[in-house]
Amino acid sequence: MPIHDQSYRRYKGSRENVRSAWTVIATTGMLSLLKKRVFLGVLIGAWIPFIVRTVQIYVTANYPQASMFAMKAESFRQFFQQQGIFVFFVTVYVGSGLIANDRRANALQIYLSKPMTRAEYVLGKLTILAVFVLLVTLVPGLLLLLLQAMFSGSFQFVREHIYLVPAMTLFSLLQAAVVCFTMLALSSLSNSSRFVGILYAGVVLFSDAVFNTLRGITGSTAMSWLSFPATLAQLGDLIFRVPLRYTTPPAVSFIVALALVAVSVSVLERKVRGVEVIT
Repeated sequence: MPIHDQSYRRYKGSRENVRSAWTVIATTGMLSLLKKRVFLGVLIGAWIPFIVRTVQIYVTANYPQASMFAMKAESFRQFFQQQGIFVFFVTVYVGSGLIANDRRANALQIYLSKPMTRAEYVLGKLTILAVFVLLVTLVPGLLLLLLQAMFSGSFQFVREHIYLVPAMTLFSLLQAAVVCFTMLALSSLSNSSRFVGILYAGVVLFSDAVFNTLRGITGSTAMSWLSFPATLAQLGDLIFRVPLRYTTPPAVSFIVALALVAVSVSVLERKVRGVEVIT
């Protein structure tokens, strides 16, 4: 059918804000991951400690003879410590291919040829990983505190330990920032998501092995800042107001965590480009 009138017509559709492009990347990425059975299995496994703690809270609230197992402020720190292994699995599964897969498919040129900045692209990818990390740390932690009040029928525990809310929030955000930026930086260095996953695992395990070796030789824990997990553990103890497990000054651990984020941002700034620049 021929088109007889090709004159200009004003566009009547809706216009999307170009600065919200990162939300499309984040939403699409999260939905695609939730369709994978293996990943759903990882998430379900990550919530098993939450279920165990919930049963613990219920039993101690309804059976006085089990009061010795009642939740304490230290129990919430222990819960976040237990979730560390699941944070590792989620980070590797979700984060290893976030940028590496786009590099392999030469999709960075397509993304950045549209009205989208590198910051928006990185923010979209970062949101995907951060949401799932917080889903296995902050969300169950806050729910446990809420269930503690519900099963006990009183907000006394919450009032006495009100600092737990900002402590869980601050530590979860700090942990998410360090692991997410580190993983994204590593993902931007390779075209293979499998290699990135191995590289991240190597960074975590090797740094911890170096620290434990020096600990065995010197008998001191002052070098805990060399270990990726130990640095986060030291900061977690400080934030949750429990005795520090290492002699490393908390300020040093914080500087190391900040340096990891800064180096990761620098790597992302250099590697996330529409055209690969060879120097």
